[in-house]
Amino acid sequence: MRYLKNGTLKSLMIATFISLGLASCSDDDSGEATTGGTANMTVRMTDAPGDYDEVNIDVQDVQIMVEADADVEADVDADADGWVSLNNVETGVYDLLELTGGISQILADSEVPAGYVSQMRLVLGTENTVVVNGEVKSLNTPSAQQSGLKLQLNQELEAGENYAFLLDFDVEESIVATGNGSYNLKPVIRLSAEAGAGMVIGTAVIPASIETNVQSLVKISNESATISAYTDAEGNFALNGVPAGTYDLEIIPEASSGLTVFTVNDIEVKPNETTDLGELEL
Repeated sequence: MRYLKNGTLKSLMIATFISLGLASCSDDDSGEATTGGTANMTVRMTDAPGDYDEVNIDVQDVQIMVEADADVEADVDADADGWVSLNNVETGVYDLLELTGGISQILADSEVPAGYVSQMRLVLGTENTVVVNGEVKSLNTPSAQQSGLKLQLNQELEAGENYAFLLDFDVEESIVATGNGSYNLKPVIRLSAEAGAGMVIGTAVIPASIETNVQSLVKISNESATISAYTDAEGNFALNGVPAGTYDLEIIPEASSGLTVFTVNDIEVKPNETTDLGELEL
């Protein structure tokens, strides 16, 4: 089993994503299958912040439920229930808290049958843990180990097209403490597809009088969406998969810094574009 940290992650910035609940790569959402041909699908994983030392997720498989021509040859295997297991899945144990500040981990890159995809599921192994105050505790995920974490896609995949999906874990909402000191995983995952959203990037600059590194939480929000990430060691941040619209942004420095919350209002995010806010002096 591989344990992957920042130094070995196959990571990159995702520049254009859009929430599947708001838009689709096709106007056809009837569920009728498209026959013939294949599409390319990549699946990546990232994380919204959470107040833990580590949150380790044991990824074993990524599968989709697709209605397609049975004669189509693709780089996948289907089980008796119709679930298609993507080939070349990057299995391993991933610390979700390493996947912040615009970093994402590729999980799969496969050719799949063109057609209507109703669901995706992430199958986890047994090596799931959460580290709280330096203590390693098991993270209970019985449903994910047996049947997978199921996510609604309702997406038409057209032959010859490339599709990139982003699984954005909300760790703070996904980890549930029980009364006996154990922890359960009840995932809250935002699923996005590359199709026309934007990215917001920038750098939070701390005053020269503060000689230590300050990590900040960056949140962008409007009435329909809230997306967040932490800054890296240099203060850089990247907010992926932001649907087009107008947003307010907050930079919330860690409390020990003594810095106040910094805000930027009326940020316009355009489809398929990166909005660079430049250096923002806290």
